[in-house]
Amino acid sequence: MRFDDTSKETLFGTPLLRFQVTDHAALDAALLEEGARQREASEGVNKSNRGGWHSAGNIFDWDADCVRTLYAAAEASVYEATRRVSAKVDPATLRLKISGWMNMNPPGGFNAPHTHPGAHWSGVYYVSQPAVEEGTSGMIEFLDPRSDLPNWRILRAKAFRPKRRIRPHVGEIVMFPSYLVHWVYPNETDEERVSIAFNATFRKAKLT
Repeated sequence: MRFDDTSKETLFGTPLLRFQVTDHAALDAALLEEGARQREASEGVNKSNRGGWHSAGNIFDWDADCVRTLYAAAEASVYEATRRVSAKVDPATLRLKISGWMNMNPPGGFNAPHTHPGAHWSGVYYVSQPAVEEGTSGMIEFLDPRSDLPNWRILRAKAFRPKRRIRPHVGEIVMFPSYLVHWVYPNETDEERVSIAFNATFRKAKLT
């Protein structure tokens, strides 16, 4: 059997992007110090966190140089992610709102499955990620948003697997669409796992 014309396209794909921040050691140390001060001053809030500390309000309102540096990295990653998925709009011409929070997961702490409604992109910056050699500690898992796929699993195709989990590196930003269900495995180490999550939402530019 021969085919004269063939084509292949990927429909309804869900992008997952990873950006490694260079020279992040000083940034991480400063964020840990600032986070400790904030946790001392606030009990935090309960969201998806289980057994850990979730900062209240918008972390980008904190008056600290390290937070401003992180904001610049978050903004750059949002613009880059957007440009990689669409060439029809320059994200820099849109209004962008980014809000974030810090997660400190002690031993046993984790984040339950959830989404981030109302935003376009969600991202996570990894400030402290305890080293492990095996198991799922420190991993984030994403669940396929599509339904009616179990019968496709017999084909063992990567495009149709029901979940994807990764263990990010310190200094890395992981970006994904905010509708994607995700959760964080329990911390099985004796050290805290610290990350900063953020939501990015675009609005049309104001008319001048």
